[in-house]
Amino acid sequence: MRLAIIALLPSLLFAQTDPFQRAVDNGRQFDEWALRCQKVLHVWLTHADPKTLLLPDRVPGPDPRGVKPGDTRQLYTPHNSAADLYPYLILTADLTDPSLLTGRLRGMLRNEIRYASAPDGVPFELELATGKASAPSLFGAGEYAKDGLISVTELLGRTAWYARMLDMTAAAMARAPVETRFGRLPASDAELNGDYLQVFPRLYRMTFDHRFLEWGRRIADAYMDEVLPGNFGVPSNQWDFKTHKGDGKLRLRDHGNEMIVGLVLQYTLEQSLDSPRAAAWGPRLERMLDRVIASANPDGLLYDEIDAATLQPISTRLSDNWGYVYGAAYAFYQATGVTKYQDAVRRVLSNLPKYSGHDWENGSFDGIADSVESALYLINREPSAEAERWIEGEMKLMAAKQHDDGHIEYWYGEGNFNRTALLFMYWKSQGVRPAPWHPGLRVGAVRDGDRLHLSTSGDAMLRFDFRRFRRVLNLDKNYVRLNEFPEWFTVNESSLYRLRSGANDMIVLGAEMVDGIRLAAGNWTVEPYRESQNVR
Repeated sequence: MRLAIIALLPSLLFAQTDPFQRAVDNGRQFDEWALRCQKVLHVWLTHADPKTLLLPDRVPGPDPRGVKPGDTRQLYTPHNSAADLYPYLILTADLTDPSLLTGRLRGMLRNEIRYASAPDGVPFELELATGKASAPSLFGAGEYAKDGLISVTELLGRTAWYARMLDMTAAAMARAPVETRFGRLPASDAELNGDYLQVFPRLYRMTFDHRFLEWGRRIADAYMDEVLPGNFGVPSNQWDFKTHKGDGKLRLRDHGNEMIVGLVLQYTLEQSLDSPRAAAWGPRLERMLDRVIASANPDGLLYDEIDAATLQPISTRLSDNWGYVYGAAYAFYQATGVTKYQDAVRRVLSNLPKYSGHDWENGSFDGIADSVESALYLINREPSAEAERWIEGEMKLMAAKQHDDGHIEYWYGEGNFNRTALLFMYWKSQGVRPAPWHPGLRVGAVRDGDRLHLSTSGDAMLRFDFRRFRRVLNLDKNYVRLNEFPEWFTVNESSLYRLRSGANDMIVLGAEMVDGIRLAAGNWTVEPYRESQNVR
């Protein structure tokens, strides 16, 4: 009993800590990581091609993941630097350097369309030194949309990058090359078809353009009606739609798990439309998710790749993308109320401390970034003290990998460093964003029900978050979804809020808080205004 009490002391002390002190501590972390992100942004801008402004995939540096010795080719690719680096520099600039957002980073979009895209908008690879171009790439379009432009849209809304995603994916589908009885698909593999299937349900909800609904259904029908029944209830990495056979493998890390996420996202759309597909697909998706979760290790972590028939691991390495798949399972729970998937998420989160310092990806920071990203999506819906402590420790490990020049490993994956850092920071600030942040500005927050304890170290214009899942994406529920930016403390634009700090006491409209409200340095209590409250 005594040992049990001692073991509980850290969590008890944490729970009793003054919320404003915790908010101050969160603000220190916000400031540290904002500076790290800004360094990544600035150092990558020094590598931009002088003519096109486009960013190469890799740059010279001491890490073997950078440019190899003797390789003078500087290559821009839509599926790498455009998908994984550029979008997170956009989101970093939104926070730290807004003039770059409307200047050089917008210029990159202009020049990408000018120099690295076909006339219909489908992107291609470009050798920056010679101007030599590859063929237009449907893979590039799908990755750029799913991994990059979706995230920009999730956080910033309907910008020029949103319009780019609309037109680019529509043009890509006009080129879809794989003939099936369901219509032409972008590819025969789960990765690329899954990329598009994660984009189309979002775009349909935002536009009500029936092309996106039809394209999403086309891909989902092919997998629901042919691939899953023919591959033991789960997607196949590769599938031949002529012979109706696959490779019998299921990859549960990136480059394979995209289809699981996409199928569940399309299902949530069909359910909201009260479509017959939802009723037909429910049992099939449940079988798919059950088999995937059954393949996990004893702690619930997933392997990189499994045999579809036996569920035995083909690779014994654990997937750093475990939370992408569990996010799909949780979204299915949100849609159906089937609690075994909520329980599965709670279980894996509680076991994360066993994997502190785990090498997810051959020593690369990228494995840490993806695994922490996974956890942040899930603790937004299912708070877990074990997972939160694990995240804190992993972020320290990732920080230690950054060099003084701002680089981490000298390749396009450094965008994922910023992505996970921003996700972490907005957890620490509960979605409150300085407009803009500057070095030394510490903004942290702790939520208590509908009340926010907010600390800012200096006078600042602060933007509060709102229900983006409904206002921007038109979702009926805030489903877990890959490449989202979770919502923490949100305000309703048409409601009133009371903000208090010492003698400062004000009543403001939620819309004013979303646009940005200037607050003096100090500790602030933010809560919905009630008529019974007396204002001094």
